[in-house]
Amino acid sequence: MIINYVHRFEKFINYILLFLLAIVTLLATVHVIWVMGKAVITPPFFLLETYELMEILGMILLVMIGIELLHSVTTYLTQRAFHLEIVISVAMIAITRKIITLDPKELSAGTLLGIAAMVFALAGSYFLIRFSHRKKVNTNIIETSTLDK
Repeated sequence: MIINYVHRFEKFINYILLFLLAIVTLLATVHVIWVMGKAVITPPFFLLETYELMEILGMILLVMIGIELLHSVTTYLTQRAFHLEIVISVAMIAITRKIITLDPKELSAGTLLGIAAMVFALAGSYFLIRFSHRKKVNTNIIETSTLDK
């Protein structure tokens, strides 16, 4: 009985978080449009400095992270399951954003190696997850075709 209340409370909180995440993603998108518009209309027109391009690209990747998180929470609410592939892709986008916005001259070799290790670990995880999904799909196809005979 109390479990039902806990599940309802959890669902309520998830909907609130989904709503707040949607608002943050919308505000981040408006902010990207504003910054880009301001940068384009100031002289020299349509010419952006490298730091401006990096800032805009970082903000676009931040919006992409918000969209992926929205997708992840929506999937959780509808299917009651986390898709690890989505979580890994969000982490990969976040690391990519960090790499793009970092100045490698200011970082130590150990920090750069740590970032490289994270990239390889996430890429390897993503590959293994995709490979396992593909293997499951192929196994299901083989089982289905065997049952048809």
